[in-house]
Amino acid sequence: MKVLIVEDDKFLRELMSKKLASEGFELVEAMDGESGVKKIKEEKPDIALLDLILPGIDGFEVLAKVKEDPLTASIPVVILSNLGQKDDVEKGLKLGATDYLVKAHFTPNEIIKKVREVLGK
Repeated sequence: MKVLIVEDDKFLRELMSKKLASEGFELVEAMDGESGVKKIKEEKPDIALLDLILPGIDGFEVLAKVKEDPLTASIPVVILSNLGQKDDVEKGLKLGATDYLVKAHFTPNEIIKKVREVLGK
């Protein structure tokens, strides 16, 4: 199973990548919105973990682009952000996110559990 992590924070991205790789997932990483969209189209991951605050285009725009493209629309996207306001959560889910996790409230193990849940594993 291939997981794309779109996260500009190097420490967090590497932490999640190591954790997911140790659980047997194949990893693809993107550091900004533009490369996130590009990697989703090229790599066709089984799931994407998407931060909202990114350099260039933000996570909402990435999500909108992914969901409007018939080739990537079915890829589940879980937002992983520190933006936890009700408006942000609603906007993310309305744009087509499968779930919305506030980083501060979830450990890497809980995030992996969510990835497995979304992928039906």
